[in-house]
Formats: sequence, C-alpha cells, structure tokens
Amino acid sequence: MDKWDALEQALREACPGLETRRGEPMARHTSFRVGGPAALMALPKTLGKASVVLKAAFDAGIEPFFLGNGSNLLVADTGYDGLVIKLAGELEEIRYIPPEKPGANARLEAGAAALLSRLSKAALEHGLTGLEFAQGIPGSVGGAVTMNAGAYGGEIAQVLLRVVCLERDGTKRVYSGTNCDLRYRHSRFSGGGSLICQAVFALTEGDREEISARMEDFAGRRKAKQPLDLPSAGSTFKRPEGHFAAALIEECGLKGFRVGGAQVSEKHAGFVVNTGGASCADILTLIGEVRRRVKERTGVTLELEVKTLGVLE
Repeated sequence: MDKWDALEQALREACPGLETRRGEPMARHTSFRVGGPAALMALPKTLGKASVVLKAAFDAGIEPFFLGNGSNLLVADTGYDGLVIKLAGELEEIRYIPPEKPGANARLEAGAAALLSRLSKAALEHGLTGLEFAQGIPGSVGGAVTMNAGAYGGEIAQVLLRVVCLERDGTKRVYSGTNCDLRYRHSRFSGGGSLICQAVFALTEGDREEISARMEDFAGRRKAKQPLDLPSAGSTFKRPEGHFAAALIEECGLKGFRVGGAQVSEKHAGFVVNTGGASCADILTLIGEVRRRVKERTGVTLELEVKTLGVLE
C-alpha cells in the first residue's frame, strides 16, 4: 500500500460515503482539456465532509490542491502527485435570500462549486442586478472569489458580502467581503491554505428585461471577440500596466502562432487555445516563446494569469 492508498483509506474511514478517485485524469477537469492524472481526488458533498477531509489531509502532512471548474488551470502532462479536493453536492447549490426589510439588498448564497454562470442566471431569475458581468465567465464561485473575477467593468469585489471557508484544521471561518483583500485578480485566498466553501452576494432589485439585455450584450461581445469554440483557459496573461497583452502579442505578429496543437488564437491574441490534441508541453512552449518575443520587441514582461499544477517541463 503506497501513501495515496493509505490516505484514501484514512479519508474513507474518517468520512463514510466520501467519493474518492485514484489516478483521475485532470484533462477531464480543466477547460484546456489537458493534464495527466492526479494521485488522489476527493469530492466532499457537504461542508462537514469537506472539513473532515481537509483536517485528515493536513494531519497526514499533505497540503491539498483546491480545484474549482479548472477554467484557469494548466496541469502537467505527467499529472499531479498530490491530493486534489473538488467540492460537489450541496456545495454546488444556490439559494435566494429575500431582503430582511424594505430597501435592503436581496442575497444569493452559493456553494463554492456552483458555476458563476449559474449564479448570474439565478440573479436574473430573481430580478437582481450586479452579476451581469459574470454571465459568460466559465469558472466556479470559489475560483471567482479567489481571483476576484471580473469583466466589462464589474467584479466580484462589488457584490461579495461574505465568504465561508475552512481552515487547515477543518474549522469554519467567516470573512466579510471587505476583509478579503480583493484586488485585481487577487484575494486573501490566492495563496491557498483556506478552502472556500460558500459565498454570499448582496444584490439590488432591478428590471429583468434590462438585466437580460445587458447579459445578452456581454454575451454577444464575448462571442464576437473570443474563441469560445475551442478549449482554452481564457486570458492567458495578466493585463500589463499601461498595456493590453493581446495588443502586444498581435503587434509582434504572433496571432495564429502554433506549437503542436496549441495556438495563439486568430480571433483574440490574448487567448491560447487547444486546436486538438495539444499537450501541456505544447502550451508551455508556445507561452514561453510569446513571452520571449514580446519582451524582446516591446520591453514588456507578460505575467501568466493562468495557474499551473504539477511538475512542468
């Protein structure tokens, strides 16, 4: 029995009914559709089970990786020799909380594993404004909070009321939205350690037709400008101060540049796409070459927005 068999057994004993998977292909869990197997994946379906799993992992000296929708993640071809925790079940649910008094905000309570697009749709269904920008963002609520996701002038920081998370010892902790250190693509959770399990958003009542029209407008803009028909992880690079990554890449003549199955999108130079059969190595080689040429020609160093996992070659 290796250490992962032992940990899997320990997790199941501590948490009866817990779903675990050995050698789970990470390509199934990332929007790039690349990545080798994870040594062990655990999928707790309640806050209580997540607490038990987290404590058991850290008690065993293992720091787990918290996986959301994998929409901003690049995993090594060799996989990840570690424990991946992916929330499921009750932690995918969304609940409407009506205003406590006239004039107060209504709220949406969402499990961290809920898709941000579903949360945005729930806001529309209840006639709540503030989450229109999130309609086309492919990540989970937990991932969106972690990186303060945003688009079209909106961001999570504008609507986040509070976050429920688990600390390393499995204890629950609640942070107010104003205490989450939300900045451009950053939060207090960006460094890991705390597992976001739930978030509550304060939203104002609005006109459903107007909310729907804004969502359709944003969706139309995305469809016109972004390569939504191919696997990618969204914007590959962070926005450099005073510049736009896509413009710099296009200026260097790299639109359509390919390495194996990886390509700088011909539709939006800020996206690296998997045209079919791309490996993590293909994507990394392409990214490295793009960064080198942009630096050489413009003097600007592009910083990855995409997160990486595993031993990258």
